[in-house]
Amino acid sequence: MSFARVATITVWFSLMQLFALAVHAQTASNPGVNAQLLVAVRMSDYEGVKKSLERGAAPNSRNRLGKTALFIAIEKKRFDIAKLMLDSGADANLASLEKVTPLIAAAYSGNTEIVGLLLTRKPKLEEVDRVHKSALIYAAGMGHVDIVSQLLDAGAKIDAAYANALTPLMWASGQGHVECVKLLRDRGASLELKDDRGLTALDIARDNKFLEITSLLKS
Repeated sequence: MSFARVATITVWFSLMQLFALAVHAQTASNPGVNAQLLVAVRMSDYEGVKKSLERGAAPNSRNRLGKTALFIAIEKKRFDIAKLMLDSGADANLASLEKVTPLIAAAYSGNTEIVGLLLTRKPKLEEVDRVHKSALIYAAGMGHVDIVSQLLDAGAKIDAAYANALTPLMWASGQGHVECVKLLRDRGASLELKDDRGLTALDIARDNKFLEITSLLKS
């Protein structure tokens, strides 16, 4: 092998080493460290999440479903990891491919602690997913009365209607969640609004034979 060829190969390897160092220095764009972050969150490995972030993992790294590390932490009900992600710069409004935001996910699962954490970051309250439901709609429909209260206190619109023109009160009434109905009624939810079938919350409760809710709404 000629001296010139050896010199060329040596220079090439030197350039490759420099390139590798440059990539290593920009780990935020390294899919490897981002993947490690997502795996650590999925495994509920707090220390692994912390180390991935220290190595430069992007706080808003997403999996193939569009779920961020924050989103996955919420699904795992890991307040500590969710807080770590938010403190590291994770976007509290970044939705999955199904348009489910972190707040919607937390409200649906009934995690009052994480909902409270997210609300400190002033998230968008009226965002809706692909089936046109908001965090408040899900909380009311699932009977998560404490979360309904948290969202209303944060400024969520009590009578905002989404899919099929159903309000939070209609959802709570149709699912038989007495305490949610009481809360919404007492906080001023309209009893006169109608869904796309022309039914009020009272009509919905009556049709589903929820007698206690029917009585509450009549009074």
